[in-house]
Amino acid sequence: MTTTQPSKTEERPNRPGDWVETAEGLADIEPGRYNMHIPTDRYVSREIQERERDNIWMKTWQVAGRTSELTEVGDWKVYQLFDQSYILVRGKDDRIRGFVNACRHRGNPLCAGRGNSKRFLCQYHLWSYDLDGKLRGILHEKTLGSIDKDENSLLEVSVDTRAGFIFLNPDPNAEPLVDYLGAEVLEMLEPYRLDEMITVMDVRESLECNWKVVVDAFSEGYHISGIHPQLLRAITIESEKSRYRLLGRHSVACSPFEVANVDKYGPEEQVEGIRELPETFPSLLRTLPRFEELVDGYRVEGEPLAFPDGVTARTVLQQATREVLTEMGLDVSDLTDAQMSDNHGWVLFPNFFMTVRAGEATIILAQPDPGGDPNRCIWQITSVMWLPDEMKDVLRADLVDVEEPGESKYFEALQQDYEQMPRQQRGLRNKALDHLTLVSEEVVVAHFHSVLDRYLAERSQY
Repeated sequence: MTTTQPSKTEERPNRPGDWVETAEGLADIEPGRYNMHIPTDRYVSREIQERERDNIWMKTWQVAGRTSELTEVGDWKVYQLFDQSYILVRGKDDRIRGFVNACRHRGNPLCAGRGNSKRFLCQYHLWSYDLDGKLRGILHEKTLGSIDKDENSLLEVSVDTRAGFIFLNPDPNAEPLVDYLGAEVLEMLEPYRLDEMITVMDVRESLECNWKVVVDAFSEGYHISGIHPQLLRAITIESEKSRYRLLGRHSVACSPFEVANVDKYGPEEQVEGIRELPETFPSLLRTLPRFEELVDGYRVEGEPLAFPDGVTARTVLQQATREVLTEMGLDVSDLTDAQMSDNHGWVLFPNFFMTVRAGEATIILAQPDPGGDPNRCIWQITSVMWLPDEMKDVLRADLVDVEEPGESKYFEALQQDYEQMPRQQRGLRNKALDHLTLVSEEVVVAHFHSVLDRYLAERSQY
């Protein structure tokens, strides 16, 4: 018999991922800390949508894309927020800047979609601007008299980058992004090396539900039994083991992954549960071959598979993941063993949700409907993975804008959410239903709405 003990990671005290060892569980969050009754008018009211526009969207940092979308000098894209339009562009100094998408002469939009340019040229009267937003050329300039080019350069908006994401804030008095996110958020995200990951799926489409329905849906696992019953064949999530870190505006939660009924089933059944996971988590396909090799190390011909004390299919999967990613060239030394297998669910206010584990992440963004309809939104699903150089160009994906609802088919669990959220919105439109009642397992949803309440309060300061 050949045995292969899971490798022990180097002892690294105070690793960012160790927060789950001491974080709050549901039993630690006292009743009444958050309002568990959520008014339904915030999902269907145009008046509240307008307040959100003024108090939230025009005053907060929000993800406007990935830095990998603008890799070359002159690469630009348009970011649309309601009827507000912004240009994001990489300048000659390699810095990404943001500008109001309007010529300073007569307000004509300069750009649509995305592209690469050495300058921005207004097609109306041919005024031109450089990549820093400076007004450089004016048609018939010598005959028009004195025009102050500094005063008529493009209007700049606050833009910054972190973890491979481009953040934009329309507020001219915006606090620095590092202060908005906070040191704890940045510290916990850094070891994942999100800035090195490549986009392997990027889909955007209109959805018939309020943007907050999307944020709510991905902020809790309470719905798994009802919406994702196939997951129960492979994994179990025990709410009493879930851990939460509620960080002012933002939050992160972790429900440790385990093979379903690990205490009832033997090693062979545990292994079979792992084999079923790629149906929902496709990226595990790259780890399974090494996982099978490690499992085979515990097999004895003619005897049932047996694991020694302290070894389960989960710990073997963690070892396989660490070994595969390390061999591919990703430094995972600052990630815990649990981060090899367990997804951490992040909510960055207002509209960013991400599940992340070693080597991969799925990001879900929910934006209000550009026309202001509270019963609609735009959602964007982006999957990123760490890949060696020789695989990046093969698997890199461009943005797909879905024109016809249902045209894009997502992996099974995501497709189930996609179909469920519009159903919920239809129920929310019933006028007799004036509030929702949350349960303790939906504490992240309650926390999110507590932040929303502060921003909606007219004179509140967060």
